[in-house]
Amino acid sequence: MTLTANTLRQTRYASKTLPLAIALCAGLAIVGAWGTAHAADVPPPPFKADLARGQAIAATCQACHTADGSRGTPANPILQGQHPEYLVKQLTEYKSGKRKNAIMQGFAATLSEDDMRHVAAFYASKKAPPGFAQNKETVALGERIWRGGIVAKGIPACSGCHLPSGAGMPAQYPRIAGQHADYTAQQLINFASGARANNAQMTAIAIKMSEAEMKAVADYAAGLR
Repeated sequence: MTLTANTLRQTRYASKTLPLAIALCAGLAIVGAWGTAHAADVPPPPFKADLARGQAIAATCQACHTADGSRGTPANPILQGQHPEYLVKQLTEYKSGKRKNAIMQGFAATLSEDDMRHVAAFYASKKAPPGFAQNKETVALGERIWRGGIVAKGIPACSGCHLPSGAGMPAQYPRIAGQHADYTAQQLINFASGARANNAQMTAIAIKMSEAEMKAVADYAAGLR
């Protein structure tokens, strides 16, 4: 077979351009892969809570927590001013069954993650009214435990995690200042008995405390500002 001059020119052109085309495709593939990896590193936009949506969800909570999560029945927690991250954590653990309560598990089961964030933000946006310690006879004991723990029992100071003011830290350590003393004491009892098992650290602490010590520190915390 005889190659024409035109065919020879086309062959020589292809031999020169083919490596360039291969290199270009490889380069585009690398750029595309880098772009995909880089996009994965970009954090999602911050969640913007809808307080109106949160208030609508909270309407189903008012029988136990009142319409705005304020003082209500001492057996139920005050939700006003609580860290939203902590509230979401608790709702998530009720939904998963890690924290047990028939009423709360049933309620949490109906909520999406976004709904949890909306209702938590609604309660967190409210300022809880101050509480007061009620038992003058045990307030000194409660203060000692809060500030210094009980060294002989290996119990750390409550203020180490919940802060001297009782304001707590987002997600892990709730705000306890002003919380119902009855509720706080019951949670310590639940941790000690195993009825509440969603915080190993609190279980290890509560199991070393007497019920009198639990009630004293809970009452003291109720009066913190």
